[in-house]
Amino acid sequence: GARAACRARGRRASRRSVRAPAYRDSVITWETATAFYGIDFAIVDVETTGWSPEESSITEIGAVRVSGGQVREEFSALVNPGRAIPPDIAALTGISDAMVAQAPPITAVLPGFLDFAHGRVLIAHNAPFDIGFLSAACGTCGVPWPACQVLDTVVLAGHVLGEDEVPNRKLSTLASFFGARTPPCHRALADARATADVLAGLLRRLAAAGVRTLAEIADLGALTADALAGDTLRPIAGADRAEGGSEWSPRSFW
Repeated sequence: GARAACRARGRRASRRSVRAPAYRDSVITWETATAFYGIDFAIVDVETTGWSPEESSITEIGAVRVSGGQVREEFSALVNPGRAIPPDIAALTGISDAMVAQAPPITAVLPGFLDFAHGRVLIAHNAPFDIGFLSAACGTCGVPWPACQVLDTVVLAGHVLGEDEVPNRKLSTLASFFGARTPPCHRALADARATADVLAGLLRRLAAAGVRTLAEIADLGALTADALAGDTLRPIAGADRAEGGSEWSPRSFW
C-alpha cells in the first residue's frame, strides 16, 4: 500500500512536472531543501591519473558530509598514485608529481574516507567515474566496497532541468545555474563542494514538485543501491549519452 502510493507519487513527478517551475535560484543552500533534511549525504569527488580504474589511480579524494541539512564536515586528501601523472592530466587538475610525492598511498587514505562516508547516501557527479575508482581502490586495499545507495547528480539533473534551462549537465554548467558558492576547478574538495550546492538546488526543485523521498527519486531512475561495484564504468540509469554526442564517456560531464 504505502510503497505503491510512493511509486505513484514518483510517477506523477514526471520530467514535465518536475521541470514545470522554470525558475533560477541565485543562491542555493541546504536550508531550502527542507524535504530532505532527514537524509545524511556524503558528496564525493576524486581526481585521478587517467580515465580507467583498471589503468589509472586516484590522486586526490574530496568529500562533504551533509546531515540535517547542514554541512557538518569535510574530507580532503592527496594520494600518491604510485605512478607518474600524465602531463595533460596534471594540466587539467593542477596536481603534479611533486605535489603527491610525499602524500600517503591509497591504502592509508581510503579507510579514512570510508569512515567519513559510512552509513550515508553517496553522491557524485557522473557517479560511474568516481565510484568506479573508489570501488577499484577497495579491491587494491583488500576491503569490501560498502553497501550503500548512490545518487548521480548528472542523471538527476537530466530529470529535473529542461534543455531550455541548461545546455548540458556538466558540473560547471550546473554550478553556475544554481549559483554554487564554490566553482568547480578539477580539484576534489572544490568539486565536491560545488556538487553539494548543485544537489541542494536539484532537491529543492524536486521538493517543490512533490518528490520528497529517496524512494521517489529512485522511481525517477537517479538512485541505485548497487554502488556499481564490479561494473565500474557503466552509466547509471539514463547517463548513456555524452553531451553533444552519441556515446557516453567518463569525460562527458566535467
